[in-house]
Parts: sequence; C-alpha cells; structure tokens
Amino acid sequence: MRLTIQAGDVEIDLEGAAIQIDEQLTHVKAEHTWTVLLERIREAREYALEAAVVAARNAGLPERGSAFRALLENCALTRKPDQVLGAIHYLRNVEGVEDSPPRIVNELFTDAGIDPPGNLSLYLNRLKERNFLMVPSGKDDKNRFAILTPEGQAHLDKRSNA
Repeated sequence: MRLTIQAGDVEIDLEGAAIQIDEQLTHVKAEHTWTVLLERIREAREYALEAAVVAARNAGLPERGSAFRALLENCALTRKPDQVLGAIHYLRNVEGVEDSPPRIVNELFTDAGIDPPGNLSLYLNRLKERNFLMVPSGKDDKNRFAILTPEGQAHLDKRSNA
C-alpha cells in the first residue's frame, strides 16, 4: 500500500501495510511537515474561493441580494424562520462566511429587499430547538457561528422540492 499527499512543495510519501501507514501517519502528524501541509491546503482553498468570487463577478452573476432572494423564492421560503435558515445556508455555503453576527444577516435581507428578521436571536434559538441549526463545539454556543444540521438541510431540500 502507498499513501502520497502533496500540497505545493510539501510531500508526504508513506508505504507499507495499512497498520504501518497508520503508524507512519501518526508520526508525520506530530511533525512540522503536517502543519505546513495543512496550511498549504488552507491557502489553496482560500485562493480558490477568492478566484471563484472574482470569476462570478466578472461573469455578471447576480449580486448577493438577488441571489439570496432567488434562493428564498426557489425554495418557497416565505416564513421568517425559514428565511433565516435560508440566510444561514446562503452565508455558509454560497459566500463561505463562518462568522455571521446579526449585522451581516440583516444586511443580506436588506440587500435582497426583504425586511430583516428583527430579533434574530429569537429565530436562531427556535431553529436550534427544532434541531435545524447547531453551533459547533468551541464556539461558546454563539449563534453567530450557527450552521445547518442535516435536519435543517433536509428541511430546505424538502421546501425546494415542494
């Protein structure tokens, strides 16, 4: 068996039986090489996201307000809680935003020409109670880091197929 991982000029090349590769990988993860490799991958991802945003703008794709409005209309999200769930999905999956304080969410609604939710925490907490949103561990249960759960994604998917 052979495992090769390369990111830029950093390469990890492991060979042997599965148990040997597991052991070698454990040693590599403890070394600086693994950290450098992960950093290169993060940099490449960020560069790709930035390039995609620039390409979308250059191609004349819709601005965020009209894109978000289209998401709401395509998924028939007319109730404010569903719209807030759609906003979190849009910010995380379309724009790649990981930290969305109320100001960011409200701006998205305003850009779309839709009344902002007002008491955003109330909506976010209710969506968490319905298990549509969760806050990843290590984020001190701050709603600004909320992400869709599989149930939340299924809810949006069900709405778009309705």
